[in-house]
Amino acid sequence: MALPTECDVLVVGSGNAGFSAAVSAAQSGAGSVVLIDKCPQSWAGGNSYFTAGAYRTAHSGLADLLPLVNNVDQDLATRIDLPAYTEADFGNDLHRICMGRSDPALGQILIQESNDAVKWLASNGIRFQLSFNRQAYEVDGRYKFWGGMALKTQDGGKGLIQDHQAAAQRHGVTVCWDTPLTEIQLNEPGSAQQRRVTAIVNHNGAPRTISAHALVFAAGGFEASPRQRCQFLGPGWDMAMVRGTPYNTGDCLELAIGGLSAKSAGNWSGCHSVAWDANAAANTGDREASNEYTKSGYPLGLMINAHGNRFVDEGVDLRNFTYARFGRAILQQPDHIAFQVWDARMTPWLRAEEYREERVEHIVADTIEGLAEQCAQRGLQDRGQFVRSVKEYNEAVYAHQRENPDGKWDPASRDGLSTQSSEKQLQIAKSNWALPLDKAPFLAVKVSCGITFTFGGLAIDPQTVQVVSNTTGDVIPGVFCVGEMMGGLFYNNYPGGSGLTSGAVFGRRAGREAAKLAMKAQSSGNRQVKL
Repeated sequence: MALPTECDVLVVGSGNAGFSAAVSAAQSGAGSVVLIDKCPQSWAGGNSYFTAGAYRTAHSGLADLLPLVNNVDQDLATRIDLPAYTEADFGNDLHRICMGRSDPALGQILIQESNDAVKWLASNGIRFQLSFNRQAYEVDGRYKFWGGMALKTQDGGKGLIQDHQAAAQRHGVTVCWDTPLTEIQLNEPGSAQQRRVTAIVNHNGAPRTISAHALVFAAGGFEASPRQRCQFLGPGWDMAMVRGTPYNTGDCLELAIGGLSAKSAGNWSGCHSVAWDANAAANTGDREASNEYTKSGYPLGLMINAHGNRFVDEGVDLRNFTYARFGRAILQQPDHIAFQVWDARMTPWLRAEEYREERVEHIVADTIEGLAEQCAQRGLQDRGQFVRSVKEYNEAVYAHQRENPDGKWDPASRDGLSTQSSEKQLQIAKSNWALPLDKAPFLAVKVSCGITFTFGGLAIDPQTVQVVSNTTGDVIPGVFCVGEMMGGLFYNNYPGGSGLTSGAVFGRRAGREAAKLAMKAQSSGNRQVKL
């Protein structure tokens, strides 16, 4: 589309948060909404495209979610166990997982508006499904959902962005690609320039300006910048593999903090990072494979580093609450790699989209010694210690089973099957889902650290979502921030699925507030606008 020279609301970034803000602004009365992104159209969607499309929301149980989804018929509904996930549950998880550091006001808005936000998205044409493949196990003929999260979008992040683009088109949002934001000028009220913000962009190789009543930052974090990863996350983070878009290099964060004196907030040394296929491309996600390079089956087995040692409690909590921080643990290991290991008892439970042979290299052997030999050809440095680690783990599992003969393995709950007993305890426990690795054939895959998004960002006023000035402590009128660029919500870790929910909740709120500001400015300029 042709780039307009002025608009009511300008949104920077084409991910879930950006499209949510743009559509919300259009629905709230903004006469003209423009969304720009520095990426080409073929890379639309930012990091949202690379997600599984999971949304964490408070809800009252299966009946509350069924009207939103398109993959459950009447018969299937009778075989689903999906308990309520209350606002209190969500709040407890956010507080626990983020070490009590999450901004209380931001957290409260996220939680209280989460249910309404996903229903709003559904009303805009976002296609939701129950996440059977990622969030439920079939146990005794029933689908048991676990971890407080049940919703995903059809075809994951790919489908989410497709639906967002369609909604934006229906609402008349102008979308311009290959248009990086390079500078922002704030215009004083009453000046010759009637609009509050002048954005200077580079469009088709030439500088252009767009004047807007309001600007919404939704341009992502700095996870694709090796320099900034080392600067803020610490040494070694330049070796992390980029899970998503290569265009999230922190440009707009630097522009806002340096050019607008925006106040920074949040956990700048923290990020969302996962176990990632070590054979994937290092500096960019794959638009075709997308989220399938994630390797989140570790609770079903073990993770062993290049020196042959376990280094995390694979069963310390449900996968939703550990996968976003275990990438960091892998990055801290020798050569930044690890091997995920299972026996034949567990391999049928691995998700096909992540572990099928077409997607990941299978390392297979009939004995643990043979598996160690195979792994040694792919970076394992101590085969003997690898074998000893598995043997010691098995002995601890057997000891626990002898003391707890009635224990039942249940992948959909914290089942208490552990390596810790009065007879034997491991220095690093496996607290749940501990079954022995003793049934051939054995499978391993090689993983590294895949970084998803960074937690540091801009401080905002929770109610208006306007950016706070570092100079005055007041909001910067007409400048908003949502999505990964917003700081203060996540610390050290995050409850799985709450990132997309945050983008929708605060994107919707920012679009509404930006539209209000635009209509107020038009009214004060003697334009006849019905408020």
